[in-house]
Amino acid sequence: MARASAGARLHFGFCNLSLSHERLYGALGVGLASPRVVVDAEPAAAVRVTVDEADGTSSESADSAPSVRDDAREYATAAVDLLGVDGARIAVRESLPRHAGLGSGTQLAAATLAAVATAHGEPGRVRERAPALGRGGRSGVGVATFEEGGFVLDAGHPTARFTTDRPADGEWTVPPVAARHAVPDDWRFLLVEPEADAGRSGAAEDDAMRTAVERAEPGLADRIGGIVTRRVLPAVATGNAEAFGAAVGEIGRLNGAWYADEQGGVYRPPVGEVVDSLSGAASVFGAGQSSWGPTVYGVTDAERAAAARDAGERALDAAGVGGEVSVVRASNEGARIDAERGTELPSADPERGNTKPRGDGA
Repeated sequence: MARASAGARLHFGFCNLSLSHERLYGALGVGLASPRVVVDAEPAAAVRVTVDEADGTSSESADSAPSVRDDAREYATAAVDLLGVDGARIAVRESLPRHAGLGSGTQLAAATLAAVATAHGEPGRVRERAPALGRGGRSGVGVATFEEGGFVLDAGHPTARFTTDRPADGEWTVPPVAARHAVPDDWRFLLVEPEADAGRSGAAEDDAMRTAVERAEPGLADRIGGIVTRRVLPAVATGNAEAFGAAVGEIGRLNGAWYADEQGGVYRPPVGEVVDSLSGAASVFGAGQSSWGPTVYGVTDAERAAAARDAGERALDAAGVGGEVSVVRASNEGARIDAERGTELPSADPERGNTKPRGDGA
């Protein structure tokens, strides 16, 4: 039996979407301690996948998580083929909200591959094999945080490789890490997850990204580049959470200008109202939309965590939507992979125990 457990990730945006510059994309993000995806695997004659239910039972035909099960089966089948083994019995113990801006696809794919490989006594080589699973094409943040956690800036791809059609799975390499820093222990990240439609994925995401790249204003990339080099990197290197929050929030806003035609504004509804509310909170140093949303992040610290959580609750009220609010730590360790499941791995940051759905009376 093998277990792979990986935290979510936040995606702050890209450095460049314009074809006028030498390198395309170049993503910034950070690995989180929670929420997590947890996958168990053991050798089997064929691929079999189960997904744990909220009540602790496990079923292959459960209606509550068919998408997660289908995704896991796809990744497990690909992993078995890549490794040249007969099969694996997969149990998804915990999963991330699907297409919510937290990296659910890449973390599930990487955890499934790592668990299957470890169960069979094989090296996972997640970075090398992620493209064959359809992951890590534009952003390397998910793979990099799975590997080592922390704050990550990837190098993107040479612009000359851009094609209007999506390359076939496996016909790319994951962008290399250009810079990585451990996140200070006292930093915290507010997560506001409004009740809203899932973010873009698959063909819809590919179409939206292609349109954004073809129309991208190159001047925005020049402004983002200055913020990254003069504000973001110095802030994380010196442990200045306030400067970091303000800088990544600005990068997110500038990225939103590239996507405004595709998502209905600088932020997709109702994210804009949530971000506006958080921007006025003294306990939140900067806020933005993670990837395609709808998850909104805020940067804060341990001293202001409770106040930031309250600000998140008020932001949902201001937007007139339900949702969940939590404050979590960053992860500087990457995924946890155990060859034998003896001691249960912790699945959440202790501070996330205060997470509560809106309107449940908790």
